[in-house]
Amino acid sequence: MSDLQDLTNELMQDPEFKKEYESLQPEMDITRAILDARIQAGLTQMQLSEKSGISQADISRLERGTRNPSLSLLKRLAEAMDATLRIEFVPRKHMG
Repeated sequence: MSDLQDLTNELMQDPEFKKEYESLQPEMDITRAILDARIQAGLTQMQLSEKSGISQADISRLERGTRNPSLSLLKRLAEAMDATLRIEFVPRKHMG
């Protein structure tokens, strides 16, 4: 395991840290999904910019997680990557 993973596992024992970390998970998932989809489509940020009409700088911000995308922006990205946008609500598994 990496030092980062070890540190994350240790910090996840702190209830406050865990709550904050989990609250950021949807944003991290969107960021990762945009990056993964672009790479899978075989596109550079510039090529995706040209196909979607979204500036390369904004695509970079989306992939770094410094800009939150709207639903219409996600639809434009999906169309430009010849992908289907799917948003899911996944039930939490409750212990107890």
